[in-house]
Amino acid sequence: MIKKVQLTLQTLNLVVGFMVWVIISSLMPFISEDIAIPPERLAILTAIPVILGSILRIPLGYYANVFGARVIFLISFILLLFPVFFISEASSVMDLIIGGLFLGIGGAVFSVGVTSLPKYYPKEKHGLVNGIYGVGNIGTAITTFSAPLVATQIGWSATVKLYLILLLVFVALNFFFGDRHETKVKTPIFEQIKGVYKNEKLWFFSLFYFITFGSFVAFTIYLPSFLVTNFGLEKVDAGMRTAGFIAVATFLRPVGGWLGDKLQPLLLLMGTFLVYTIAAIILAFSPSIGLYTVGSLAIAVSAGIGNGVIFKLVPFYFNKQAGIVNGIVSMMGGLGGFFPPLLLSVIYSITGQYSIGFMLLSQVALASLVLVVWMYYQDRLTLDSEVFNSTGQGILVTNVNGMIKKVNPAFTKLTGFHEDDVIGQNPSMMKSERQSNDFYHGMWKDIEKHGMWQGEIWNKKKSGEEYLQWLNISTVKDDSGEHVRYVGTFTDITTQHTKRMSELTESPQVNWKV
Repeated sequence: MIKKVQLTLQTLNLVVGFMVWVIISSLMPFISEDIAIPPERLAILTAIPVILGSILRIPLGYYANVFGARVIFLISFILLLFPVFFISEASSVMDLIIGGLFLGIGGAVFSVGVTSLPKYYPKEKHGLVNGIYGVGNIGTAITTFSAPLVATQIGWSATVKLYLILLLVFVALNFFFGDRHETKVKTPIFEQIKGVYKNEKLWFFSLFYFITFGSFVAFTIYLPSFLVTNFGLEKVDAGMRTAGFIAVATFLRPVGGWLGDKLQPLLLLMGTFLVYTIAAIILAFSPSIGLYTVGSLAIAVSAGIGNGVIFKLVPFYFNKQAGIVNGIVSMMGGLGGFFPPLLLSVIYSITGQYSIGFMLLSQVALASLVLVVWMYYQDRLTLDSEVFNSTGQGILVTNVNGMIKKVNPAFTKLTGFHEDDVIGQNPSMMKSERQSNDFYHGMWKDIEKHGMWQGEIWNKKKSGEEYLQWLNISTVKDDSGEHVRYVGTFTDITTQHTKRMSELTESPQVNWKV
């Protein structure tokens, strides 16, 4: 029973963590009425919770494997009680900075669920499961939408104190319903990091999540103030529009995970970054509120699907190191939400507009698109290479002139010839004298006419021993129909041939009397 509730409980945990994470940015229009906040500090205040929320994702992802999700969620929510209360009593910018820094714990809990939940489900459902868990991002929308409404009635300080009650409720829920017997993984953290940091896919996924989740966080914390100052919207209207952005990105996350289970995930990422590139270019031209809405929603769609797909890929490529990799990738996503607001603020202070910042986003998205395309074709090449190297049949590839270009390990095992012995040589170096020239002439005539030949043929091993092959030769053509190479695959059937001949020799003679 306890195991069955983990997906629901941990998803709700993420909702609460993210609700707390964005308290300051959601209530900033109200807080700024009581606390004088210089314009140059505004971006820092809204982005500061992201710092700890990003960095802590690595240890939280790791320790979720060591101690289990129940313990990590419990400790995280207890620790969050202190900064929430501190912010509710804040009277200066420094108070907000200190409290906001430790609010980052709420964002860091993301790596706990993506590490824990796949343990309960088969690999073909990991995309959907992590996507459903990612719906917990809706916590940012809940706070962004509801906190301003509540603050208009009871004030921002009392609104923040309400989160203390919510945190205490979830401390109790995790204590009673968290899984005490979750499977633990206790590989030392530095061994896990050492095992993955040289893998280029870790850094590719980090870049991709830096963009997809980073833009989600950046728009979440920046849109309320941006819409008010740039378009003159009312504070509640700006909050509702931001909540709409968050809702679209959040509810499309499980769709992205589900699609990643059903389709080729890298193809989905290609589409994601193509849309990102186009949408960011639209935003770069400082459009009207209508086009700005279209561009923002396009980014919300891409962010949601992209976030779901990436956390389908992580456990697929890093099954044994999922905890630490989830932590690193999700940390980079969090940092992706920290730097863009600061960058936009600097660019705006220099140029008076945000166009250059959005154009930079389009260029980074385009670079990511190129990398995903490269990964896709590298995966295909890797798959071809694995098949080529692991098959039990001997394989040799020649050019159109019959010179050997490549052989596989099974070729060496069957013939005794190493790759260096045969590259650049003609396969005739291995022929025996048992077949006549007419035999070879007929074989090549069939290849030219039909594009292939198969049959038994005697050849010699490196040791000089003759053996019988079952040989298949196929012609490979390019897109224009020109012959570009020949591929031969063979197996050693000498034992079967000897046994067959022995049985024929030993079979009794039948005398027929008429």
